[in-house]
Amino acid sequence: MRTLLILLATTLTLSAADAMLRAGAATSNITPELGGEVVGGFAPYPCTHIHDELHARCLVLDDGQTKLALVVCDLLGLHRSVSLKAREFIEKETGIPSSHVLISGTHTHSAVNALGGPVRAYTSDLEELTDYQAFVARRMADGVRRAVNLLRPAEIAWGRVDVPEHVHVRRWFLKEGSMPPNPFGKIDKVKMNPGAGNPALIEPAGEPDPTVSFIALREPNGRLISIYSAYSLHYVGGVNGADISADYYGYYCEALKRLQKGGEEYPPFVGLMANGTSGDANNINFRNPQPRKAPYEQMRYVAEDVAAKVNAAVADLKWESSAPLDARYRELDVKWRIIPDELISWAKQTEAKAPRIQGGKADLPLAYAGRVQRLAKASQETKTPVQILRIGDICIGTTPCETFAETGVEFKERSPFEKSFMVELAHGYYGYMPTPRHFELGGYETWPGTNNLEPQASVKMMKALLEMAAEVKTSPMPR
Repeated sequence: MRTLLILLATTLTLSAADAMLRAGAATSNITPELGGEVVGGFAPYPCTHIHDELHARCLVLDDGQTKLALVVCDLLGLHRSVSLKAREFIEKETGIPSSHVLISGTHTHSAVNALGGPVRAYTSDLEELTDYQAFVARRMADGVRRAVNLLRPAEIAWGRVDVPEHVHVRRWFLKEGSMPPNPFGKIDKVKMNPGAGNPALIEPAGEPDPTVSFIALREPNGRLISIYSAYSLHYVGGVNGADISADYYGYYCEALKRLQKGGEEYPPFVGLMANGTSGDANNINFRNPQPRKAPYEQMRYVAEDVAAKVNAAVADLKWESSAPLDARYRELDVKWRIIPDELISWAKQTEAKAPRIQGGKADLPLAYAGRVQRLAKASQETKTPVQILRIGDICIGTTPCETFAETGVEFKERSPFEKSFMVELAHGYYGYMPTPRHFELGGYETWPGTNNLEPQASVKMMKALLEMAAEVKTSPMPR
């Protein structure tokens, strides 16, 4: 009897670190109706065709004590209200705490608006969801529920592979006298997308992050369940007309599935590609311009190449049968960008001249005149969500912004977890988040209306992320 009690006590005190991990993955279709406005540029236009379906791709992990859900949506971004509603559904229907659910957008530029409000005037104020936003929130929750239904014993592994050939810094110093004025009539020190092969190029204003970080899950000694990846590539683009497309992110997930033995068998393999920190990088090689390609050709090429390299790296991974799970979530008080009186005057004068502006394309000064005035009306501070997920000895940090590569690299270097990476555009969309150094340089990503937060936003978020990472590193695992 005494032996039985000892065995029972031992069983009851098994920690999450000793429990068998379980994993499940599923997808939900979030393709919009035709006619919705495609966002990603200054002049939204109605979509007329679906080239490839959009999805919310969902992964759920369970260590026996704690569950985490990771969701990646084929969207330019999503309003904070969408994340809140989806996580409310998920917590109510699965028991997974909202703080333990990571939701992010890929940043495809060929999806319709899930941001809400006036286009590109994103405030954090909670708002009533549009029909499409409500649809997306519901489908995310359904996908997580399906992933929970598919939970099964799993082994986990961490991997990384450098793929530098597809990511290039897009902010450049130009030769003296070559910098065009910005929409406000000022001269910046750097230019975004200066033109491939531009003879005025001097050097890029930063370094891209070339690493694909990924977490792989498989059935014990069996087939792969899922791979959650993050790569700091802004997007690829090159769609046909007014098509809807998941861009290279969706192509990558499908290419990775095709590479798996039994990838189509039920339950099928699910790939996820989150956006890392790509606010100052894209797929254009400005030093060595490439010939123009047919629609979808470049995104397919990038996706298949990255998928092949990730799949090859899987063969050398070290697999574990357990991984304690934990999470932290905070909403920080961060100030909106301050708009000086002289900029308001400029905006009003620009709008007053609007009737004399000709042409069908979006007029940048006029577009920014509207953005500046809307931003000036925002409340002084906003709530910016940041999150940490611990998955065994792996750590994921998030921001709700288009985040610069150097911020992502800094997090990897300073995190108490050696295996760390960042995911941007999580739980909301707040515009670009340059570092203080880049604010001094100017350029598109720093303009008020493209950047909506204070210059110290990246510093404040980094501080909070490192604090939360330290908490999950040192806190005892639940028993």
